[in-house]
Amino acid sequence: MDAQQALADLTEISSQVKAAVVFDDKGKVAGSTGADGEVLARAAGELLAAAEELKPGESSLTQLEVSTAAGSVFLVRDGKTVIAATTGTNPTVGLVFYDLKSALRSVKPKPRPRKKPAEKPAAKKPPAPRKKPAPRKKPDAS
Repeated sequence: MDAQQALADLTEISSQVKAAVVFDDKGKVAGSTGADGEVLARAAGELLAAAEELKPGESSLTQLEVSTAAGSVFLVRDGKTVIAATTGTNPTVGLVFYDLKSALRSVKPKPRPRKKPAEKPAAKKPPAPRKKPAPRKKPDAS
């Protein structure tokens, strides 16, 4: 499923999400719910970078929620792909994260099953050499 369709599905099922964007680690937007997708992606990328500097440990940040008096910003990262969303005040945090993760999973292309190589037809064996018939003996003329 493409990012735009995943975001349309997300906003349909999650009444808490006001705006959302899917982008990669370079900031390239794959889909957004509004015209301000580039702005949201850039701000979310900066927020993610700042949070990366503050987090303990070596593992990369996979999810983040920032809450303000006006609402919240959620980020979920899977590999090089990020989904960011804004909500109103007092969102159901676990549900928003669940919906964002589901949307992000649906964006990722599913690996195509590898085709089995076509079976080669069995090589035909050459016909067995024909034996010459034994010469017929002529009856004795005695």
